[in-house]
Amino acid sequence: MSAEPISARIYPAGILTMLSRMEVERLHDASRGELGDLLRRCALAVLNSGNESDDAEELLKLHRDFEIEIQQVNRGIRLELSNAPGSAFVDGIMVQGVRELLSAVIRDLVYFDTEISGRSSTDLKSQEGITNAVFEILRNAKTMNPAREPDMVVFWGGHSIKRLEYDYTKKVGYETGLRKLNICTGCGPGAMKGPMKGAAIAHAKQRVSGGSYIGISEPGIIAAESPNPIVNQLVIMPDIEKRLEAFVRLGHGFVVFPGGVGTAEEILFLLGVLLNPANEGMPFPFVLTGPAESAAYFEQIDAFIGLTLGEEAQAKYQIIINDPEKVAQTMTTGLIQVRNYRKKHKDAYYFNWLLQIQEEFQQPFDPSHQNMAALHLYRDQPKHLLAANLRRAFSGIVAGNVKPETIMSVRREGLFEINGEKEIMLALDRLLASFIEQRRMKLPGTTYSPCYKIVS
Repeated sequence: MSAEPISARIYPAGILTMLSRMEVERLHDASRGELGDLLRRCALAVLNSGNESDDAEELLKLHRDFEIEIQQVNRGIRLELSNAPGSAFVDGIMVQGVRELLSAVIRDLVYFDTEISGRSSTDLKSQEGITNAVFEILRNAKTMNPAREPDMVVFWGGHSIKRLEYDYTKKVGYETGLRKLNICTGCGPGAMKGPMKGAAIAHAKQRVSGGSYIGISEPGIIAAESPNPIVNQLVIMPDIEKRLEAFVRLGHGFVVFPGGVGTAEEILFLLGVLLNPANEGMPFPFVLTGPAESAAYFEQIDAFIGLTLGEEAQAKYQIIINDPEKVAQTMTTGLIQVRNYRKKHKDAYYFNWLLQIQEEFQQPFDPSHQNMAALHLYRDQPKHLLAANLRRAFSGIVAGNVKPETIMSVRREGLFEINGEKEIMLALDRLLASFIEQRRMKLPGTTYSPCYKIVS
C-alpha cells in the first residue's frame, strides 16, 4: 500500500453497476450540488478504512486536496478521484472492499436525497414516515434477508478501548460466530471491529458462507470512525436518530461492551424505547459485558441508570462479566424467543415493525448551545422522556468530540452548559469524569479537552 495520494478512475460496485440514464443524471448532479461536500467527506472516510484515528478535523485537513466527481459514461457512472489516500490502493488498484464501501456511500447518500427527502409523499415528521424511511434505506442497501431466521446480533461499544477489552470483544464475537450468528456494529474500530474479527474466524471454522458484517454509520460521525476492513455491508443513515432506529429495527439481540459517551447514548436510546409500555413483553436480548478488569465500568453505568431511570430500566438488561461463552449462549436463547414472538404476532423476522419508537427518539437533535442548555434533566417527567433527554445530552457531547462543525461551534461560543437536577448532575459529572480518566473519550495517545461543563 502506498502512503502517497493517488488519483484514479474507478467504476463502482454493487447496485451502482446497473443504472438507468435518469439515475445516472441524478448521481452526476448530486456530486456537483449541495450534496457534493457531504459525499466528499464520507468518501474520504471510507477511503481511510482501517485507520484508527478519531480526529475528523485532522483527516479533512490532511486530505484537503482530495476531490471526488461522479461522471456519466456509456457504462453508467465512473468515479474520478483526485489525491485519494494511498492506503486505499495496492499497486495503484483500489482494494475491492474499499471500492464496495465507496459505492455504498454514493448509494445511500443519493438515495436518501433523491428518493426519500426529495419525494413529496415522504413525511419525515411522523413516527410512521421516519420508520418507513429507515426501512427503505436498509432495503435499498440489501441488508435484510426475508428467508433468514432471526440471527443478527448488534454489538455496541467504544472505539477507544484498552487492548484487553478489545481482545475480549474478539472472544465474544468468536463465540457468537461459532453459533452461526451474524454481526452488526457501528462499523468503526475498537469494540466495533473486535466482534467482527472474532466472528469471521468462527464463521470460517463453521464453513459459514455469506456471513453478514453490517456497519451502520451516519455522515456526522463516519470520518471519526472510519469503517473497519471487515465490514462487508456498509449503510450510511442520514442522522444519528435514524442510525439508532436502524440498529433496533434490524437487530435481534444486543451486546454492549465498555465505551464512552457514544455507548452511553446508545444504551439510553434502547432503554428509553424499551420503557415504552407498548413494548412490554417483547423479547429483546440485551447484555452488557466486558472482561473482569472492566467490571467497575458497568457498575458505574448500572448505578447511573438506577439513579435516573430506576429498577424498571435495570431489569431490561443483564450484566455478564468475563464470560464470552455465556454471552453467546444468552443471545442464542434470546433469539429463539424473538423468533417465536415474531412468528406468534406475524411480524417480519428481518425488521421489527412491532417495536414502538416514540417521536422523542426519532426527531433529529441539533446540539446547539441553546438546545443543550435547555435539556430538561429532572426526574419530574415520564422515564422515557428523561431517557430521551439524557440521550440528547450524550449525543451533544459526542458531536462536540468528533463532528467538525460542532467542534468549531464550541470553539466560537465556549463549552456546552448542561444543567438539571443536582443529584443527576453530580452522577453525570462522575460518569463523564470516569470516561475521561479511563481514556474512553479519545484514542490512546491523544489529549481530551471537554466540550461541556456540568451546571447544577
